[in-house]
Amino acid sequence: MSDPVLHASGVCKSFGGLKAVQGFGVSLQGGDLKGLIGPNGAGKTTVFNLLTGVYTPDEGKITLAGRSIAGIRPSRIAAQGMARTFQNIRLFGELSVLDNVKLARHVRVKHGMWASVLRTPASYAEEAEIDAKARELLALFDLADRAEEQGKNLPYGDQRRLEIARALATNPKVLLLDEPAAGMNPQEKKELRDLIRRVRDEFKTAILLIEHDMGLVMEICERITVLDYGKTIAEGTPQEIQANPKVIEAYLGTGDTGEEGDQKPEAARA
Repeated sequence: MSDPVLHASGVCKSFGGLKAVQGFGVSLQGGDLKGLIGPNGAGKTTVFNLLTGVYTPDEGKITLAGRSIAGIRPSRIAAQGMARTFQNIRLFGELSVLDNVKLARHVRVKHGMWASVLRTPASYAEEAEIDAKARELLALFDLADRAEEQGKNLPYGDQRRLEIARALATNPKVLLLDEPAAGMNPQEKKELRDLIRRVRDEFKTAILLIEHDMGLVMEICERITVLDYGKTIAEGTPQEIQANPKVIEAYLGTGDTGEEGDQKPEAARA
């Protein structure tokens, strides 16, 4: 087996006295499709923020294509091959659909500012390549006919697809999807499921997915990691996760608080 494209081990992050993530680890090969689940406040988005450089881990190692990325700027991590979407859509609403994708593609620009200012032949060629790649992605996501519309005017499901297309424009080795099905109706979720599989198959991109829709997770993810109060409580296939008593307890609870102090404080779900 080849070296993992993304590898994290022993990753920890605390905020004051709250241990938000404790000893987290994950390993992704190219083309992997894995899920990261857990109750609200379990630490899932904090993990994404650690992987993408928004937060610096207190402990642990994170490598992307064999190079350490722990503690470096998000822009540098994106340039090295990590892209993400967000639970709350973060499009540039005033820009066109096409320009949203083209702007992301500029992370791969090879020529400097002066080449662009002077409009050299190389800069023209590169801009043409960026435009062509952006339109190709819009076609893949069935958004080609809306290229000139403002991003904010797209229906909700189309905005979600545009955000994934924009992430792919950076040509990532690893794609992190943070609740992509949030707010979608059943038909949109079905289309999203097919789209995620298609992205994995056509781009050979490793995908790590946070999602509360368990039906979607169980259908498309090959392996799943479960967090609870910042700790990994289970890792395995969808079938193993569904049968794991610790996972069932984390989601449903036991209804028994036990001795004084045994009940988990709600504050720990920050």
